[in-house]
Amino acid sequence: MRGQLKFSGTQVLYYKSFLKMRGEVGEGAESAGESGKSTIVKQMKIIHEDGYSEDECKQYIAVVYSNTIQSIMAIIKAMGNLKIDYTEAAREDDARQLFALSAAAEEQGILPDDLSKVIHRLWSDSGVQSCFTRSREYQLNDSAAYYLNEMERIAKSDYIPTQQDVLRTRVKTTGIVETHFTFKDLHFK
Repeated sequence: MRGQLKFSGTQVLYYKSFLKMRGEVGEGAESAGESGKSTIVKQMKIIHEDGYSEDECKQYIAVVYSNTIQSIMAIIKAMGNLKIDYTEAAREDDARQLFALSAAAEEQGILPDDLSKVIHRLWSDSGVQSCFTRSREYQLNDSAAYYLNEMERIAKSDYIPTQQDVLRTRVKTTGIVETHFTFKDLHFK
């Protein structure tokens, strides 16, 4: 390939050693979307720093709500495509209510009580659970079950995301995100 430089593993190690001597190690993470780059950054913050402060965790409330709503909506949409029925007919009304309430809730970054109850009832339905087990057949956040299983806690009025809640959030990252942390006297950025 013309115009591209290739480095051997040894050359890369020498370069990293040079950076190490300067007291700084840089790691550029370029790869496909949804490959875990942002998750690694969050993990480093939790492991090598003091994690997220309560104020920082509060900033993720709307993201947790959005991820939860998007997850149940993806499952409900997939039920139609996969021709999976609800176990209880009343869940069809809940599904309609889910779609009616979700847009405003996501836009405002809230999880109203009526919507959280609808989500809880839908998630408890055996047909919805059956559809969830087939999630490889449609696109679904890997954190879907985590949030949906935690609905009772997440729906509380005094909810503050935990470190685990923050770690499992999924937001499309665009651009460059830089973070700094220190590990064994090495400064990473």
